[in-house]
Amino acid sequence: MTPHQLSRADARRIAVRAQMLDEPRQTDLLDVVRRVTMLQLDPTASVAPSADLVAWSRLGSAYDPQQLRQAVHDRTLIELGAILRPAEDIALYRAAMADWPGTGELKDWQVSLRDWVAANDATRREILELLRSSGPLPSRDMPDTCARPWQSTGWTNNKNITKLLDLMAQRGDVAVAGRSGRERLWDLAARVYPDDPVVPAEQARHIRNERRLAGLGIARAKAPISPVEPADVGDAGEPAVVDGVRGTWRVDPAHLGPSFRGRTALLSPFDRLIHERRRTLELFEFDYQLEMYKPAAKRRWGYYALPILYGDRLVGKLDAAADRTAGVLRVGAIHEDVPFDTATTSAVRAEIEDLAHWLGLDLVLPR
Repeated sequence: MTPHQLSRADARRIAVRAQMLDEPRQTDLLDVVRRVTMLQLDPTASVAPSADLVAWSRLGSAYDPQQLRQAVHDRTLIELGAILRPAEDIALYRAAMADWPGTGELKDWQVSLRDWVAANDATRREILELLRSSGPLPSRDMPDTCARPWQSTGWTNNKNITKLLDLMAQRGDVAVAGRSGRERLWDLAARVYPDDPVVPAEQARHIRNERRLAGLGIARAKAPISPVEPADVGDAGEPAVVDGVRGTWRVDPAHLGPSFRGRTALLSPFDRLIHERRRTLELFEFDYQLEMYKPAAKRRWGYYALPILYGDRLVGKLDAAADRTAGVLRVGAIHEDVPFDTATTSAVRAEIEDLAHWLGLDLVLPR
């Protein structure tokens, strides 16, 4: 098939439209999550929890975070690997769970995980029996009887039950049934996941690629491995070439052609529009890094800077923090990647005011 010829502006508008960041604003949370396919969970709430910021960016101040909590409670959204997904999508992951840690010739790290779980199989069975009799529990209520401790150079070292539960979730033994604050509550997967027919592995992979492309609009067939969610889409969609960008892309034909009506949006650092940094740089020519892990003196834009979308361009970053004790949203700086004209300044200011209103905080701007 002859690739579609796209300008960078075409590609950006496809991406923005696919992420439901154009006009008009959306009105239904579940429709948003089904379209963008996922909400990533992150404990940082410098402005607001990322999942809520993503929802607010699409829904505006009509969005109440309680809607998200209710969807999780009702299990129309289900947590899998620190990501909220529509309940009906869980069937697309069950075959991979059954094949854990993988099929064919396993890599060394897969063998290591398999052997570690096998060495602690008695503890795994104890956890399953405890959940079967007691219902949802946090990891702290499960005794650590692991025969072999988990070895890590990172923060998970010796966190045996936490690691075992994560791997049991990958196997499809257990699932996150909800949260108490930030703490996950675990239960048997059979009591959490819908009783939908399991989609065969290869078919499920193809559907996931198609769903991901529908949510991204345009993506690479192959992309660097992501620890959260793949950024590549295989052979989904149709080939496309973007002027000024090397290589071939895959584009969702459903996003070709419709007229584009842009708007202004403040984005979570974990928003799917900008999450794959290489794609963001190639299509939007926008340099961005989350700087919360950097020393303050080395930050260019702020601890938790929010990318600013204006139409089909990413034009700057908002350095802001919610001071809930003082009841204010403090804006440290509005970083302009390109000089704002009057219309951009007005639109960005209005969006910042709406953010403060949604948070129920007074706005404090830099002098």
